[in-house]
Amino acid sequence: MENYPEPARRLVAEMIAAAERDPARAVAFQGAPGANSHRALIEHFPDGLPYPCFSFEDALEAVKEGRAGRAIIPIENSVHGRVADIHFLLPESGLAITGEHFLAIVPALIGKAGHDIREVMSHPQALGQSRKWLRARGIRPIDYADTAAAVAKVAEMQDWSIAAIAPAFAAQLYGLDVIENAIADASDNTTRFLILAREPRRPESGDLMTTFIFQVNNIPAALYKALGCFATNGINMTKLESYQRGASFAATEFYTDIEGAPGDPAVDRALEELRFHAKRVDVLGVYPQARKRG
Repeated sequence: MENYPEPARRLVAEMIAAAERDPARAVAFQGAPGANSHRALIEHFPDGLPYPCFSFEDALEAVKEGRAGRAIIPIENSVHGRVADIHFLLPESGLAITGEHFLAIVPALIGKAGHDIREVMSHPQALGQSRKWLRARGIRPIDYADTAAAVAKVAEMQDWSIAAIAPAFAAQLYGLDVIENAIADASDNTTRFLILAREPRRPESGDLMTTFIFQVNNIPAALYKALGCFATNGINMTKLESYQRGASFAATEFYTDIEGAPGDPAVDRALEELRFHAKRVDVLGVYPQARKRG
């Protein structure tokens, strides 16, 4: 956190101190206070205590070590796709997925009202999401590592010709103004978050999701045969993403979401058949659907 501007470091210290007094209510997230992950935390855990972390690894480690009861981590965005590194970090973390949360991304222009804005700072993705809006007003974008930290930096510099793009509620955290809200070029931008805990917490009823990873055998039509396990058993697969582990390029792993859960006869049959075609199958979590698929 020492890399954050001073206004953000002060808030981080206050939040961590409060969270450490009640770790069971603490929820770890990546980013400075005021980030979209902070917003998702407030929506999903109204009584939670935010535990800001500089990196995804730090957030997962806080849960593993018991400094936070849960973590809320972005997994994919409707505009930019999957979040880098998460597919590697989740299986290695040893944590279980216990829930999901969908957050509408609504960026705001934050600074001091009444000034001529010439430049704007934010994460490259946030700048890209408002590219047309900025170009139409002749505002020059400046890349910054974190959306909310960019707001803290603007507050620290006090050069009011520079603003930031971040969630609107970050303005009040750093004593600035929302100059204009909802400046994204697309109105349906959404990020999906996963809730992680040390122990699995399978719900007893409701529409469930199961997330798992598998690695197919390195033979012709291996993936075709693996996917057939779900098709023949009538299981809806809502997500399938491939990624390489290591430098050999010989072993492809797949991150997968399906509707249903182990214990359902059709899901049990599909997973049993998959294990015949795959080198390994690791279930990462069973959890309630936050949004109905299909």
